[in-house]
Amino acid sequence: MTDTSKLIQGRTGAWEIVMGLEIHAQVASNAKLFSGAAVGFGAGPNEQVSLIDAGFPGMLPTLNKHCVEQAVKTGLGLNAQINLKSQFDRKNYFYPDLPQGYQISQLYFPIVGEGEIEVEAEDGSFNTVRIERLHLEQDAGKLIHDLSPTESFVDLNRAGTALMEIVSKPDMRSPEEAVAYVKKIRTILIYLGACDGDMEKGNLRADVNVSVCREGGYEKFKATGDFKHLGTRCEIKNVNSFRFISQAINHEARRQIEILEDGGSILQETRLYDPTKNETRSMRSKEEANDYRYFPDPDLLPLELEQAWIDAIKADLPELPDAKRKRLMADYGLSQYDAVVIISDQAKADYFEAAAKGRDAKLVANWVTNELSARLSADHLEFDASPLPASHVAELVALIEEGVISSKIAKEVFDHVWNGEGSPRQVVEARGLVQVNDTGAIEKAVDELIAANPDKAAAVAEKPQALGWFVGQVMKATGGKANPASVNEILKAKLGL
Repeated sequence: MTDTSKLIQGRTGAWEIVMGLEIHAQVASNAKLFSGAAVGFGAGPNEQVSLIDAGFPGMLPTLNKHCVEQAVKTGLGLNAQINLKSQFDRKNYFYPDLPQGYQISQLYFPIVGEGEIEVEAEDGSFNTVRIERLHLEQDAGKLIHDLSPTESFVDLNRAGTALMEIVSKPDMRSPEEAVAYVKKIRTILIYLGACDGDMEKGNLRADVNVSVCREGGYEKFKATGDFKHLGTRCEIKNVNSFRFISQAINHEARRQIEILEDGGSILQETRLYDPTKNETRSMRSKEEANDYRYFPDPDLLPLELEQAWIDAIKADLPELPDAKRKRLMADYGLSQYDAVVIISDQAKADYFEAAAKGRDAKLVANWVTNELSARLSADHLEFDASPLPASHVAELVALIEEGVISSKIAKEVFDHVWNGEGSPRQVVEARGLVQVNDTGAIEKAVDELIAANPDKAAAVAEKPQALGWFVGQVMKATGGKANPASVNEILKAKLGL
């Protein structure tokens, strides 16, 4: 049955969006896929280029074993089939940033076959996205057009860099689902150490295939497997941010719906997304495999893997996001929401666990995901570069648990700790921020407040919610240091509630 929340209303009725994504992830490796040239960001133009990358005649490719291992690791992380035998093919096309005149890729026999992952939706539910394949291929170089009004320049530093292309089935039905899928893939890759996931540097980017169909079309596709029910798809190339992925899908779906409702038809083509104009524009008509004249690369033998080697890689895999989420919920009693937020960043998850040992895990989670995350974001820092060690958050939570400070005072303490004034205990002692637990002192403040406001004290009996005003005034009178629980208890007793 069609999920009506995912429908787009057009002038002539409801439409469905259907999407599949091709994620290009740069393999974390010090050398390129078929040459020993270095890989890294920030080098000068053409400083990381071998004769193989430059397409010199007679240069033979040598497969980088580490890149193969990274692809196998990723396939295992995607719960996918690792193919013991795969093959490299030549994808032939001419472009100035591709000096060989072809790209070495895998079409017919990829290294990784079908798999699937669980993707968390915003409402806390999960949906399964099927993986069609993962294959290894070379990246192309880069053309630079803004250095001269009459010439273009070619930088081959990226040429030959190892990429993993992860191709999904058309299982995503909304921009939010597509973004959540890319985030999940990125998280898995980072946990595995197979890709750094840096989208700003282009190390992870997505091609988004978008089509629209009338309501019920997707259900017919699932029942028959016939793609005609999904409508003609257009591919939006090289989208490199979560926000742009969402915006590109929204615009492209609306564009296609308008064309169809006006009686037109969709051309299968490759398009580019322009974020400044928030629109997609045609790049080229969509080529088929035979247009690239694929054939097995004669310079590379078929790749044959041993099951024992794959098993050894699997045995050495780190704890992956889904397993970590379930463990944090079981071991620390976290809600699914908190666990999902924490495991979204491996460094954040490690930080949380270091701070939560022996402490109130929910309280630690709140500090890690709210106050600390906000400060790091404001200063453009990642968790692995946090100026506050996990032991400081643990100590702050311990002070709250021990009743030394209140949650309100804790925020003030956090500010001073963040500014480099020492550990939470040192700040509390130096600034005299210890919570007032002396009931006598609190009673005195309450008595003075009631005596000064007899009319409001009398009105509380009829309007109990007015108690909050008294609590605020007592906290103000004690500089925010009074124990809130004691304040509430004493006020209720004094006011007859």
